[in-house]
Amino acid sequence: MANTMKSLQPPDSHHLSAAIGWLGLGNWQEANEELEKITPTLRAHPDVLEVRWQIYAKAGRWDLAAEIAHALVQIKPLEPQFWIWCGYATRRMPGHGIPQAKEILAKAQVLFPKESLIPYNLACYECQTGNLKAAWKWLEKVFDAGDAKRFKLMALEDPDLEPLWVQIGEI
Repeated sequence: MANTMKSLQPPDSHHLSAAIGWLGLGNWQEANEELEKITPTLRAHPDVLEVRWQIYAKAGRWDLAAEIAHALVQIKPLEPQFWIWCGYATRRMPGHGIPQAKEILAKAQVLFPKESLIPYNLACYECQTGNLKAAWKWLEKVFDAGDAKRFKLMALEDPDLEPLWVQIGEI
């Protein structure tokens, strides 16, 4: 199903483009209005769901963002970004948190061992639960596998990793 989805056609594709434009301008409300103009039967199209996730994330509606991310993982299970989104939203969702997000990303790590953002986020989760040793091991994996300079700079600005900032700064 995932790879056989057809592209949206006008006018739906225009509404999707407009929604993306509104997001680029920082206006998730107008982006949402544009998605509402898409033919109802096409609102579950993966391209629409991707934009819908971004809208819910900008709106801080983590419960809805998690629901969309779970759907995207079902539709396109070989797309690592959707697993990352799923973990990210689940962490912030009321009634859930880091343990559930770790569980999602642990599965993703097995599926996508070369995707650096997965161990990066696992490092954040471990750091936030006080498991600094495990967090550091995940970060080392990120630095060894990816663009170490870029990830080091990113880590030094990430409040989730603040307990490790001194250690990160020393490498």
